[in-house]
Amino acid sequence: MPRLRQAVLAARDLEQTVERLRRDLSLGEPYRDPAVTHFGLANAVFAIGHTFLEVVSPVDAENPAARTAVRQLERSGREQCGYMAMLQVDDLQGARERARAAGVREVFEVELDDMSEVHLHPGDMRGAIVSLSMPEPSDSWRWGGPGWRERAAPGRLVGIVIAIADPDAVSRRWVAIAGGHLADCSFVGDEHSPGLAEIQLELDGARETIRLDGR
Repeated sequence: MPRLRQAVLAARDLEQTVERLRRDLSLGEPYRDPAVTHFGLANAVFAIGHTFLEVVSPVDAENPAARTAVRQLERSGREQCGYMAMLQVDDLQGARERARAAGVREVFEVELDDMSEVHLHPGDMRGAIVSLSMPEPSDSWRWGGPGWRERAAPGRLVGIVIAIADPDAVSRRWVAIAGGHLADCSFVGDEHSPGLAEIQLELDGARETIRLDGR
Protein backbone atom coordinates (compact mmCIF):
# COMPACT_ATOMS: atom_id res chain seq x y z
CA MET A 1 0.00 0.00 0.00
CA PRO A 2 1.22 3.54 -0.68
CA ARG A 3 2.16 5.67 2.30
CA LEU A 4 3.45 9.10 3.14
CA ARG A 5 7.18 8.84 3.79
CA GLN A 6 8.29 12.49 3.76
CA ALA A 7 6.57 15.88 4.04
CA VAL A 8 8.24 19.04 2.76
CA LEU A 9 7.70 22.66 3.69
CA ALA A 10 9.26 25.75 2.11
CA ALA A 11 10.73 28.53 4.24
CA ARG A 12 12.06 32.00 3.49
CA ASP A 13 14.86 31.59 6.04
CA LEU A 14 16.15 28.02 6.12
CA GLU A 15 18.43 28.30 9.14
CA GLN A 16 15.93 30.17 11.27
CA THR A 17 13.28 27.56 10.53
CA VAL A 18 15.65 24.66 11.20
CA GLU A 19 16.71 26.18 14.52
CA ARG A 20 13.09 26.70 15.57
CA LEU A 21 12.03 23.16 14.65
CA ARG A 22 14.97 21.66 16.50
CA ARG A 23 14.25 23.77 19.57
CA ASP A 24 10.46 23.35 19.64
CA LEU A 25 10.25 19.70 18.56
CA SER A 26 13.55 18.31 19.90
CA LEU A 27 14.59 17.03 16.48
CA GLY A 28 18.05 15.69 15.73
CA GLU A 29 20.73 16.99 13.39
CA PRO A 30 19.30 17.32 9.86
CA TYR A 31 20.91 16.09 6.66
CA ARG A 32 21.89 18.74 4.12
CA ASP A 33 21.65 17.27 0.63
CA PRO A 34 23.97 19.03 -1.82
CA ALA A 35 22.05 17.49 -4.74
CA VAL A 36 19.04 19.77 -4.19
CA THR A 37 21.03 22.63 -5.73
CA HIS A 38 19.82 21.00 -8.98
CA PHE A 39 16.42 22.47 -8.07
CA GLY A 40 17.79 25.85 -6.99
CA LEU A 41 17.13 24.99 -3.35
CA ALA A 42 18.96 24.46 -0.07
CA ASN A 43 17.49 21.98 2.39
CA ALA A 44 17.52 20.22 5.73
CA VAL A 45 15.99 16.76 6.24
CA PHE A 46 15.01 15.57 9.71
CA ALA A 47 14.61 11.84 10.33
CA ILE A 48 11.70 10.97 12.63
CA GLY A 49 11.56 7.24 13.17
CA HIS A 50 11.45 5.82 9.63
CA THR A 51 9.79 8.96 8.22
CA PHE A 52 11.09 12.40 7.31
CA LEU A 53 10.41 16.12 7.53
CA GLU A 54 12.22 18.35 5.05
CA VAL A 55 12.61 22.12 4.90
CA VAL A 56 13.61 23.71 1.59
CA SER A 57 14.48 27.30 0.81
CA PRO A 58 15.01 28.89 -2.63
CA VAL A 59 18.54 30.03 -3.44
CA ASP A 60 18.27 30.39 -7.24
CA ALA A 61 15.02 32.10 -8.21
CA GLU A 62 15.65 31.36 -11.91
CA ASN A 63 15.28 27.62 -11.34
CA PRO A 64 11.70 26.36 -11.99
CA ALA A 65 11.49 24.38 -8.74
CA ALA A 66 12.79 27.33 -6.73
CA ARG A 67 10.33 29.62 -8.52
CA THR A 68 7.53 27.34 -7.38
CA ALA A 69 8.70 27.70 -3.77
CA VAL A 70 8.97 31.48 -4.16
CA ARG A 71 5.45 31.72 -5.62
CA GLN A 72 4.00 29.57 -2.85
CA LEU A 73 5.69 31.64 -0.16
CA GLU A 74 4.55 34.91 -1.75
CA ARG A 75 1.00 33.62 -2.13
CA SER A 76 0.92 32.51 1.50
CA GLY A 77 2.29 35.79 2.80
CA ARG A 78 4.03 33.83 5.56
CA GLU A 79 7.54 32.76 6.50
CA GLN A 80 6.81 29.12 5.63
CA CYS A 81 4.30 27.16 3.60
CA GLY A 82 3.61 23.66 2.31
CA TYR A 83 5.63 22.42 -0.65
CA MET A 84 5.64 18.66 -1.36
CA ALA A 85 4.24 15.29 -0.29
CA MET A 86 6.49 12.30 -0.93
CA LEU A 87 4.58 9.03 -1.25
CA GLN A 88 6.30 5.66 -1.15
CA VAL A 89 4.76 3.23 -3.64
CA ASP A 90 5.33 -0.46 -4.37
CA ASP A 91 4.91 -0.22 -8.16
CA LEU A 92 6.32 3.00 -9.57
CA GLN A 93 5.82 2.05 -13.21
CA GLY A 94 2.15 1.30 -12.60
CA ALA A 95 1.71 4.62 -10.79
CA ARG A 96 3.38 6.48 -13.68
CA GLU A 97 1.07 4.81 -16.16
CA ARG A 98 -1.98 5.80 -14.11
CA ALA A 99 -0.69 9.37 -13.87
CA ARG A 100 -0.19 9.59 -17.64
CA ALA A 101 -3.66 8.17 -18.26
CA ALA A 102 -5.08 10.90 -15.99
CA GLY A 103 -3.20 13.61 -17.88
CA VAL A 104 -0.81 14.33 -15.02
CA ARG A 105 2.55 15.71 -16.11
CA GLU A 106 5.90 14.59 -14.72
CA VAL A 107 8.30 17.41 -13.87
CA PHE A 108 11.27 15.31 -12.70
CA GLU A 109 12.43 11.71 -12.74
CA VAL A 110 15.45 9.90 -11.34
CA GLU A 111 16.61 6.29 -11.46
CA LEU A 112 19.33 5.30 -8.98
CA ASP A 113 20.52 2.00 -7.53
CA ASP A 114 18.53 2.53 -4.33
CA MET A 115 15.75 4.93 -5.39
CA SER A 116 13.41 5.38 -8.35
CA GLU A 117 11.25 8.51 -8.25
CA VAL A 118 9.12 10.94 -10.22
CA HIS A 119 7.66 14.30 -9.26
CA LEU A 120 4.18 15.17 -10.51
CA HIS A 121 3.03 18.64 -11.52
CA PRO A 122 1.20 20.43 -8.67
CA GLY A 123 -1.22 22.02 -11.13
CA ASP A 124 -2.35 18.54 -12.22
CA MET A 125 -2.28 16.83 -8.81
CA ARG A 126 -3.53 19.97 -7.02
CA GLY A 127 -2.63 20.85 -3.46
CA ALA A 128 1.12 20.15 -3.63
CA ILE A 129 3.92 18.73 -5.70
CA VAL A 130 3.60 14.96 -5.32
CA SER A 131 6.62 12.67 -5.39
CA LEU A 132 6.14 8.98 -6.14
CA SER A 133 9.14 7.18 -4.65
CA MET A 134 10.20 3.53 -4.69
CA PRO A 135 13.25 2.90 -2.48
CA GLU A 136 15.28 -0.31 -2.68
CA PRO A 137 15.18 -1.94 -0.19
CA SER A 138 11.76 -0.70 0.84
CA ASP A 139 12.82 0.32 4.38
CA SER A 140 15.68 2.49 3.08
CA TRP A 141 15.42 6.20 2.24
CA ARG A 142 18.23 7.79 0.26
CA TRP A 143 17.02 11.33 0.90
CA GLY A 144 17.53 10.94 4.66
CA GLY A 145 21.29 10.89 4.12
CA PRO A 146 23.97 8.58 5.53
CA GLY A 147 23.28 7.36 9.05
CA TRP A 148 19.72 8.66 9.22
CA ARG A 149 18.65 5.85 11.53
CA GLU A 150 21.18 6.93 14.14
CA ARG A 151 20.06 10.58 13.87
CA ALA A 152 16.33 9.87 13.94
CA ALA A 153 14.18 11.42 16.65
CA PRO A 154 11.75 8.97 18.31
CA GLY A 155 8.35 9.16 16.64
CA ARG A 156 6.93 9.37 13.15
CA LEU A 157 5.29 11.53 10.51
CA VAL A 158 1.61 10.84 11.17
CA GLY A 159 0.05 12.60 8.20
CA ILE A 160 -0.67 15.73 6.23
CA VAL A 161 -3.75 17.81 5.52
CA ILE A 162 -4.33 19.17 2.01
CA ALA A 163 -6.70 22.15 1.76
CA ILE A 164 -8.33 22.43 -1.66
CA ALA A 165 -11.57 23.66 -3.24
CA ASP A 166 -12.73 20.17 -4.27
CA PRO A 167 -11.30 17.80 -1.65
CA ASP A 168 -13.24 14.72 -2.73
CA ALA A 169 -12.09 14.89 -6.35
CA VAL A 170 -8.50 15.62 -5.39
CA SER A 171 -8.46 12.80 -2.86
CA ARG A 172 -9.74 10.38 -5.50
CA ARG A 173 -7.03 11.50 -7.91
CA TRP A 174 -4.21 11.03 -5.39
CA VAL A 175 -5.51 7.61 -4.33
CA ALA A 176 -6.05 6.42 -7.90
CA ILE A 177 -2.55 7.40 -9.02
CA ALA A 178 -0.76 6.17 -5.88
CA GLY A 179 -2.57 2.85 -6.20
CA GLY A 180 -4.33 2.51 -2.87
CA HIS A 181 -5.87 4.21 0.13
CA LEU A 182 -3.76 7.00 1.62
CA ALA A 183 -4.56 6.75 5.32
CA ASP A 184 -2.02 9.45 6.19
CA CYS A 185 -3.29 12.09 3.70
CA SER A 186 -6.45 14.05 4.55
CA PHE A 187 -8.25 16.52 2.28
CA VAL A 188 -10.41 19.41 3.47
CA GLY A 189 -12.37 22.10 1.64
CA ASP A 190 -10.72 25.52 1.27
CA GLU A 191 -11.23 27.83 -1.71
CA HIS A 192 -9.08 30.67 -0.40
CA SER A 193 -5.80 29.15 0.85
CA PRO A 194 -5.21 25.93 -1.11
CA GLY A 195 -2.18 23.77 -0.47
CA LEU A 196 -0.45 21.66 2.15
CA ALA A 197 -2.07 23.06 5.30
CA GLU A 198 -0.77 20.84 8.10
CA ILE A 199 2.00 18.39 8.86
CA GLN A 200 1.15 16.09 11.76
CA LEU A 201 3.85 14.40 13.82
CA GLU A 202 4.12 12.07 16.75
CA LEU A 203 7.24 12.78 18.77
CA ASP A 204 8.16 10.64 21.74
CA GLY A 205 4.49 9.78 22.24
CA ALA A 206 3.14 13.34 21.92
CA ARG A 207 1.19 14.69 18.93
CA GLU A 208 2.48 17.86 17.28
CA THR A 209 1.02 19.81 14.36
CA ILE A 210 2.92 22.18 12.09
CA ARG A 211 0.31 24.55 10.71
CA LEU A 212 1.09 26.07 7.32
CA ASP A 213 -2.19 27.81 6.51
CA GLY A 214 -1.98 30.74 8.92
CA ARG A 215 -4.52 29.37 11.41
